[in-house]
Amino acid sequence: MGDNYGPMIVAKETFEPSELKNKKIAVPGTLTSAFLALELYLGTDRFDYQVIPFDQIIKAVKEGEVDAGLIIHEGQLTYQDEGLVCIVDLGKWWFEKTGGLPLPLGGNVIRKDLDEDVMKEVSEILRESIKYSLEHREEAVDYALKYARDMSREKADRFIGMYVNELTVDYGERGKKAIELFLKEAYEKGFIDRLPEIKFV
Repeated sequence: MGDNYGPMIVAKETFEPSELKNKKIAVPGTLTSAFLALELYLGTDRFDYQVIPFDQIIKAVKEGEVDAGLIIHEGQLTYQDEGLVCIVDLGKWWFEKTGGLPLPLGGNVIRKDLDEDVMKEVSEILRESIKYSLEHREEAVDYALKYARDMSREKADRFIGMYVNELTVDYGERGKKAIELFLKEAYEKGFIDRLPEIKFV
């Protein structure tokens, strides 16, 4: 969940967000929540985009291969270091549009045909693992730094705090409402072909 922050559209120079429909945008994939959020923001699935691995989008923008890039992960904290500017933060846009809901970005899923007790047990194991990492933050940051791409400890810690927090432990009613609304709007606008039936474990 991105709680008033999320995937960002960045560029070399500032321009009006309304111009995005006429720009070539690098995206990290078309089956990502970030891409779906971009479609909802633009109100269309007809815009010029190029799929580029998420960790190469900033480079593509800097080198002029594309006009703008939809960045996720640590790029949200490092794009300014590369001389880029934020055109739109989709997490802020969603927060304002929905009256304070977080932007759903990812989640764990489990097969519905499994036994109810098994689903609950797996969910509880995951929840306890997340709680353990939150209670042992220093160790968790040390571990994550092994996989961080050119990030300082301070930025890595900030990034982890953005996406591993109480909403990760439990969506709560706000989070559940956000997921349902996100998918409902995507379905109603034709960006997904069916509205999934969601069961929260």
